[in-house]
Amino acid sequence: MLERLPGRRDDPAMAELRQLRAALAAAPKDPDAAAALAQRYFELANAEGDPRYVGYAEAAVRAWSGADAPVEILFTKALLRQYRHDFDGALEDLQRALERDPAHVAARSWRAAILMVRAEYAAALRECEALAQHASELRAAGCSAYVQATTGKTRVAYARLSETLRRHPEAGPEARLWALTRLAEMAWRLAENEQEHALADRLFNQALALGVDDNFLLAAYADYLLERGRAKEVVGLLKAWSRSDTLLLRLALAERALGMREAEAHVQALADRFAAAALRGERLHMGEEARFLLDLKGDARGALAVGVENWKSQREPRDALVVLEAAVAARDPKSAAPVLKWLDESGFESARMQRAAAQLRKQQ
Repeated sequence: MLERLPGRRDDPAMAELRQLRAALAAAPKDPDAAAALAQRYFELANAEGDPRYVGYAEAAVRAWSGADAPVEILFTKALLRQYRHDFDGALEDLQRALERDPAHVAARSWRAAILMVRAEYAAALRECEALAQHASELRAAGCSAYVQATTGKTRVAYARLSETLRRHPEAGPEARLWALTRLAEMAWRLAENEQEHALADRLFNQALALGVDDNFLLAAYADYLLERGRAKEVVGLLKAWSRSDTLLLRLALAERALGMREAEAHVQALADRFAAAALRGERLHMGEEARFLLDLKGDARGALAVGVENWKSQREPRDALVVLEAAVAARDPKSAAPVLKWLDESGFESARMQRAAAQLRKQQ
């Protein structure tokens, strides 16, 4: 044990971890106990943005290897592989799990999610359609709405997901969190006036009010607030989340915008973290690194290089945006050609991206 992650003794999450660790210690060859512990670590990594939990999770399932591992171990290893950006390996493990358990809803959902990261939208939609045979209506509708919202049908996706969520008030906090976060993002992209922006803000706050720690939600809302010029609110939202690289980036951007003295210390901390990750060969947040270089270091060419490299494996909208804006700043439309092609072919609706794309076309 090199380091124990922070946590109060009376913290319910830490108490749960102690119970799960004790269960595995009592039955070290039990794959269900190992998978349960590893999955809880993975959930904490996603909630808090701290990759050290993933190392603990990997240790918990290390005793099982190969394609004949138990289904839940295959599923768990797929989660950890996708976290490390081994998307091919993760998709293979998920497919093996589904071949043995076609009703494994989480495995099907994660296949769809990984295919979305890779911008393989037709394949992702097929997974969503297969998911509908076994999952709840809300989960299946959320899956297909996510694809639609990324492929030029945001208003249709918003209406469908909003109505499905309304019909399921019994949905648990995690399901509601996912749906509300996606609805907030859609409303943000569709907003054309203050009333519509108020809707996006309300949806983000409804998600936050669920009380479920979620790194993705915090990052998305921080991005919204930064774009709206509400940096002070970002500081209040993220001041306790500096362990997460993705959230520390947003915090530093807000502090820089406000001229706060804490900004430069956080900029240096980010620089140190990105450098250490590169030495370990673990550049898991290259999209954030590109944004760091562009907006905090003023290095447009460096940001463009990192962003283009990231785009080779991770093609989500935020990854596209930083490439486009770095290319504008570097006056290098040629390097952004793959992202411009994606923007045209996907039909993704974003006024900010379209403005950057228009600037790049003028530079050609």
